[in-house]
Amino acid sequence: MFVEVCVYSLESCQTAQRAGASRVELCGGMGEGGTTPSAGLIQQARQHLSIPIHVMIRPRGGDFHYSETELTVMKADIEVAKTLGADGLVFGILNTDGTVNEPQTKELVDLANPLPVTFHRAFDMTRNPLEALEAVIRTGATCILTSGQHQTAEQGLPVLRHLTGRAAGRITIMAGAGVNAHNAGQFIKAGVDALHLSGSQKEDSWMTYRQPAVSMASSIPGEYEYVEASEAKIKSLLLSLSMPNQ
Repeated sequence: MFVEVCVYSLESCQTAQRAGASRVELCGGMGEGGTTPSAGLIQQARQHLSIPIHVMIRPRGGDFHYSETELTVMKADIEVAKTLGADGLVFGILNTDGTVNEPQTKELVDLANPLPVTFHRAFDMTRNPLEALEAVIRTGATCILTSGQHQTAEQGLPVLRHLTGRAAGRITIMAGAGVNAHNAGQFIKAGVDALHLSGSQKEDSWMTYRQPAVSMASSIPGEYEYVEASEAKIKSLLLSLSMPNQ
């Protein structure tokens, strides 16, 4: 089973590789659900990792309908990521009516060529998963990251099962959101092609002085905690995949 780990720092990149991940999805903006990482982070990740790096291309948090200026930024970020040695790219674009914006997505897929593209969990915000599946396939993307249009992939198992059957090997279906060692076997039985997890844990800030009157954080984590990948959690999931009767 192919296992991708979502990471937001160089340290988490190294942790994921050490734990045995198949590849990393490199992101910035954890509080926004993942945005385009900095050029410096891409560069350093490429320098330190031997496993593949797929780079998130997302100019902001929020919805997945983008303006022309945002699309211009996304195109520039794709070029930068390719130049810095990315092995693949991750993005998704929707119309206001909840359908996949095929022309814009295909334009970016073509720009990404020859790198493979994962259509991320914008898929889970579409109005019809089977309609969206066919649309994404037509764009030329090679993988869909999805929780089966539910808050967690475990809750979305029936949809994931249906998607893998309908995809019939035409595109990789990767289950993500709440994937862990305890439920990994259910996704194997559902027939998904790959698993996606962050395997994260909170770490306390190194700061000894903590300003009580001011907060710079508009979301969790705050400025006195941060999140990194847990080697133990990733290894636990990989171990569960090798166990019999999964």
